Amino acid sequence: MSGSAGGHRLSGRLLVGVASPASARLEAVAPFGPPMFIFASERDDATLLLPRDDRVLEHGRPDAVLEAVTGAPLGAADLRATLTGCALSVEQADGRRIGDDWRVVGPPSGDEMFLRRVDGRWRLVAATRRTGAHAWRAEYRDHLNGLPRAIRLVSLDAGGRIGDTFDLRLALSQVEANVTLDAAVFRVQIPSAARAMTIDELRESGPLAARADGR
Repeated sequence: MSGSAGGHRLSGRLLVGVASPASARLEAVAPFGPPMFIFASERDDATLLLPRDDRVLEHGRPDAVLEAVTGAPLGAADLRATLTGCALSVEQADGRRIGDDWRVVGPPSGDEMFLRRVDGRWRLVAATRRTGAHAWRAEYRDHLNGLPRAIRLVSLDAGGRIGDTFDLRLALSQVEANVTLDAAVFRVQIPSAARAMTIDELRESGPLAARADGR
């Protein structure tokens, strides 16, 4: 992952696992020492552990927790759909036509998917998402075996233009699909010494805030 969020530059390597309908795990690994953070969620219940600080946030809202640590307000289901770039079948591509090989599925004022027909199949090349006060777009490139290998996530302003909240680029590698993940993957082992923290404390002193200090 590389890019910016909240005015801070971000870069690092993430290990990610997702499962239907709404389970996710992210670990921000470092060249040396423990991960920067471990995030796990099932449906609407998220846990975030900061191993280097011995701090833990339990029972948070997934989108709020991920926004605090990455800048992007994605819930577990959003994260799964975003990383896989789920495409629609030809039969489902009944949206607005833009020439013969482009379709836009969804209302202009809501969530939209932009599809392009490649070799007779519809491929998702971009999608917009609006959740409450947040709006963002995902862009997909470099598809291999039906999955994108390059993803860009950008915030959108009220007019649908690229905003300045976050601009993240993901380069996917070592991708494994259709793998059954044990339920324990989506739970965090919390050390007994870990001290509880709130979502406000995470925003003030978590990974994004630490970047502002140059740490």
